Amino acid sequence: MPTPHIEAQPGDFAETVLMPGDPLRAKFIADNFLDNAKCVTQVRNMFGYTGTYKGKRISVMGSGMGIPSISIYATELYKEYGVEKIIRIGSCGAIRDDIKIRDIVIGMAASTDSNVNRQRINNIDFAACADFSLLKSVVDTAERLGKAVHVGNIFTADLFYTPQPEIFATLEKYGVLAVEMEAAGLYGVAAEYGKKALTVLTVSDHIKTGEQTTAEERQTTFKDMMEITLESIL
Repeated sequence: MPTPHIEAQPGDFAETVLMPGDPLRAKFIADNFLDNAKCVTQVRNMFGYTGTYKGKRISVMGSGMGIPSISIYATELYKEYGVEKIIRIGSCGAIRDDIKIRDIVIGMAASTDSNVNRQRINNIDFAACADFSLLKSVVDTAERLGKAVHVGNIFTADLFYTPQPEIFATLEKYGVLAVEMEAAGLYGVAAEYGKKALTVLTVSDHIKTGEQTTAEERQTTFKDMMEITLESIL
């Protein structure tokens, strides 16, 4: 049963998997938000855990950075471990004036400069979008908890250190909310296997202003994002 990148056994993963980029953040989530969490995989130190949240069985696993990394893990989880839903929980850089540091952004769709989704369907411009049921559940939960969120198109970049920073002004013009590095790949994999995916992000920095959050601020806002996401799964 173990795959080339995951050593878990059948049944080790829950139907829903939360995926932060950082494997140590996955461990933090397991230690602080889940009950009776058990480590089910640690190949290449990409930690994965399964536990419960208010009685609901949930898994959490790191994805690494970038589309290739998250695509490997999402494919193996969907295809080999019976996972039905993956929710990426991570950070992003805002590019619009109305989005501030520590805000929460939900990726309804993910534009990208990557070629991975074109490779899937004969060079067609595939519209990488989230599952509506997951999207609606998170938005409704945020409203119930009194927490504001931004919902819309995000941009998944292949390069963190882009040689074309002028692209951000164009993205802003077209209504893109923020920049990250995994969502378009995740949405493509979910579509390929008929599964569900969503991306929920915390704004850790602002690309236009250069403003960044402190470690303490990131921790506080991260907890808001986790509360919304976990409660939505219930």
